[in-house]
Amino acid sequence: MSRDPAALAEAYLPRLRENLRETVIDFWYPRAVDTEHGGFRTSYDAEGAFAGNDRKMIVTQARMLWFSARLYRAGYGDELLDAAERGFDFLTGEMRDDDHGGYYWEVERDGEVVKPNKHMYGQSFVLYGLAEYYRASDDEAAREAAVDLFERFEDEAYDEDNGGYVEYFEPDWTPITDGGTYLDNIEPDWSPKEDVDAELDPTTKLMNTHLHLMEAFTTFYEVTGHDLAGKRLSELLTINTNTVVRKKLGACTDKYAPDWQPLLDDENYRIVSYGHDVENVWLTMDAADALDTSLNYYRDLYETLWDYSLEYGYDDDHGGFYFYGPFEEPATSRIKAWWVQAEALTSALRMYELTGEDRYADVFAETYDFIDEYHVDREVGEWHSGVTEDLEAVGRKGAMYKGAYHNGRALIECIEALERLRDA
Repeated sequence: MSRDPAALAEAYLPRLRENLRETVIDFWYPRAVDTEHGGFRTSYDAEGAFAGNDRKMIVTQARMLWFSARLYRAGYGDELLDAAERGFDFLTGEMRDDDHGGYYWEVERDGEVVKPNKHMYGQSFVLYGLAEYYRASDDEAAREAAVDLFERFEDEAYDEDNGGYVEYFEPDWTPITDGGTYLDNIEPDWSPKEDVDAELDPTTKLMNTHLHLMEAFTTFYEVTGHDLAGKRLSELLTINTNTVVRKKLGACTDKYAPDWQPLLDDENYRIVSYGHDVENVWLTMDAADALDTSLNYYRDLYETLWDYSLEYGYDDDHGGFYFYGPFEEPATSRIKAWWVQAEALTSALRMYELTGEDRYADVFAETYDFIDEYHVDREVGEWHSGVTEDLEAVGRKGAMYKGAYHNGRALIECIEALERLRDA
């Protein structure tokens, strides 16, 4: 018997709304809003207490700006726009490089620069946050800042020879070719420390960076109609639906030479990140919609990426997706990261909308049930960063890379998707 979309919506909408309001919003606001210096404080331990890191990093500052503005647009209160304004003022006032354009990677709480280099992964989220804040506020200063940043990308980072973007730069936008990058050896937001990448060649192009550039360009193009942004968005859509996909494998890989040849000799690079693959599905759907391109062009790809992740990365017993694994083998990193589950929720519902196939609704329901039981912390608030294979919650509630962006966004997107399914 096939699922009834209206019944799915009736069953899950109240749970999603409660999770968003009581678990996510009530944890971060006003706790994270820095009323003294501006921006957001994101360092919180498992019990929700401040964990001691006052520094502000570009990715999480921009993501919290984005989330605050998105919440306001979704109708969750005027105070969210006030929080977004504080985030915008800090980002543009303290983290922007007034001499060279672009934004510093990391500053102290008061804005003193700690890490001045520029990585396009971080710059992408600034554009995403600025564009969403402009959409929410109609503040022309936000539009001007977003246009200025996009045009800086074009002048300094676009790769005319190979397409896509050079990723890592000195403060003056001189490309860095030796040593590692700010993305080296990122410690996950749970403990014990998971395996992390060895030092990256700074000339490497990453699927992850170009995925989030596409995400940012989608919103930027939607709110500004910038002609060149539409052209670059189309290119990024091609990269994320073709270039990064290993056709014989049926999954994506992350690391590439500057000419887009996949880097697969290192066994650490011959892995599949299930969270990024399913996230890629729904973010390319949004990009295609912004470009008025039919999703039917990509349906076979989407089903292929989902088939692979379900075969090798999905927990059939409890629901939810593991972190990553080698080619055509079961997952070897079997912790369940909060962000992977969040992206899977949105992607599964979008696939259900596109195909009408019950298996995607089933994955949504099973994964959300897993989240509800094991990730959500109703006593403290927020989601646990990770859940082990033994179903033990681990990790912090807030950290350098953990704000409210993944899970908060997923809850908003899933609420809106279920409302569409209910009303269809």
